[in-house]
Amino acid sequence: MTTVRRGATALAAAAVLLAGVAGAVAPAAHAAPSPAPSPSAPAVPAGLYGAKDPTYDGVWRQSLAFMAQQATGVEPAEQSVAWLLDQQCDNGGFPSFRADTAGDCPAGKPLDTNATAVALQALKGVDSHEDRTRQARADATAWLKLVQNHDGGWGYNPGSPSDANSTALVVSALAAVGEKPGSVRAAGGKSPYDALLTFALPCSAKPGGGAFAYQPEKDGTLRANDDATAAAVLAGLGKHALVRGVTPDQEPTCVDAAKPTAERAARNGAAHLAAAVAKTGHLDLPPMPGASATAARPDVGNTADAALSLAAAGHRDAAARAMTWLEGNSAAWAKEGGPAAYAQLILAAHTAGADPRAFGGADLVAQLNATGPKPASTPDTRDQGGDEQDGTEQAKKEEESGFPVWLLVSVFLVAGIGVGFLLSGRGGKRKP
Repeated sequence: MTTVRRGATALAAAAVLLAGVAGAVAPAAHAAPSPAPSPSAPAVPAGLYGAKDPTYDGVWRQSLAFMAQQATGVEPAEQSVAWLLDQQCDNGGFPSFRADTAGDCPAGKPLDTNATAVALQALKGVDSHEDRTRQARADATAWLKLVQNHDGGWGYNPGSPSDANSTALVVSALAAVGEKPGSVRAAGGKSPYDALLTFALPCSAKPGGGAFAYQPEKDGTLRANDDATAAAVLAGLGKHALVRGVTPDQEPTCVDAAKPTAERAARNGAAHLAAAVAKTGHLDLPPMPGASATAARPDVGNTADAALSLAAAGHRDAAARAMTWLEGNSAAWAKEGGPAAYAQLILAAHTAGADPRAFGGADLVAQLNATGPKPASTPDTRDQGGDEQDGTEQAKKEEESGFPVWLLVSVFLVAGIGVGFLLSGRGGKRKP
């Protein structure tokens, strides 16, 4: 969960790097990086993780950073917690980012169910500002329930059609704070699980049997989407991104039930993901229009999401295969992606039983911590009473570099990739 944020990246890249390019913006990879600041971009505020333009993913990347730190025993700086709390609007919802926090959010400010869901979960695990965080969680929970769609699900913004990623993110966040998602019902009586089932493909579907779609096509067709599937697996099992993997290992199975349940659909989705990583250990970005299937590129962010969901479903062998690939192939991607990318890998490692402090020869936790203010405490500083080196400035300088041209092209030309659930930006993504 969901990531450097795919939709955030696409929109930010459009605003910062490809302004004026004709054509629709398609959602991109879940863990693609935030764009470097432009002259018109807001200044990166003190307390925020990462050095790049926060316009489309500020709350998202901050929240994922907190969740990853929670998984590894790190307490974020009070300044960072205050920054996230200040982003919340008086009605309880969170925007993707707001630069001016002196008063309430202005009328018409778009609020973001994905950002609100991850902020809700992130604020559950912090120790500072106790009274404010408690109230913030209560307000965010109430707001999410208020903007639930009639079909039981959620869209990216209030009032937009439900999608699998947004619905799954909210379900997982509600589960993380002790709510019973199945009891959260819309005015018509439908639950979030009713909505999730509408995105599930039958096992007999070719291609993509057992997977989830992001949303139905205009003609009602469901098209398999690995990003949506990873998010829906976690939510369908009633779990969240800080869950530990299930033991012993279970055999992935896809079964079409006469009366499907969200859990059965989630297990079908996990079987789809297990098959998808079986050959190479990773998922692929869909090839660009006109390109051959051999032109597909590895999708690091969705592979991390899949590993987390597979481990949560009890498919530890399949998760381990993906984690092995990630350990050998994610370093450059994580450095470019920044805090949300590091967090996404840490959360996958936490669930799958890998060591994020020795991940392919790298300490992901130290790398994440270096992208923001010095943490209030870490396991080392608590145990030894010492002080850790603050690498924030160097890490932020590294993060300000640009990202590959091929990724920019894929952001704008690859259609049909769903909203990332962890992560970046995976978490959620904005549907064009």
